[in-house]
Amino acid sequence: MTAEISQLIEQALSGDQKSYAEIVSRYREQIYHFILRMVKDRSQAEDLMQETFIKAFRALSSFNSDYAFSTWLYKIAANNCIDYFRKKKLPTLSLDTPMQSKDGELYREFADREQSPEFELINRERTSQIHLAIEDLPEKYKEAILLRHSMDKSYEEIAEELGIPLGTVKVRIFRAREMLKSKLKEQLKKR
Repeated sequence: MTAEISQLIEQALSGDQKSYAEIVSRYREQIYHFILRMVKDRSQAEDLMQETFIKAFRALSSFNSDYAFSTWLYKIAANNCIDYFRKKKLPTLSLDTPMQSKDGELYREFADREQSPEFELINRERTSQIHLAIEDLPEKYKEAILLRHSMDKSYEEIAEELGIPLGTVKVRIFRAREMLKSKLKEQLKKR
């Protein structure tokens, strides 16, 4: 975490609204686009982004400065999206209730557009294994790989955010990928 962000956080914790506004302005676009990729609705992404910053402000005192502020903020945003999807109720239509027509009752037939349950299970397992492998990485590699792949940041943006040279970012991402490949190959061999 950069010294400047650390100072802004301290000032915001002291009640300085301008410092908190500065934090919001620095991360607003990134958080918005991160959420938009998940919910695919601009209006909802805007609402969830605002909720994310409200929750972050309320929990700012619990932030651990040993970790990157952006990672903490993205985690709040991701959890916010998960909560949104859990609460979202989709209208349901009974497949067993017949439709009425002039000729009598008709039963609905729907093409199955979903992936098979087996495919979905395999896909969820793979995703889970990847996330677990990422979580097992040393913090400096985990942070770099998440910023690059989960948050779609450029190498330059990552270097600026972490306050490290561009070459170091490239090395960390390369090593993180190598560690992930190795861990995932081990898991495949165990099957």
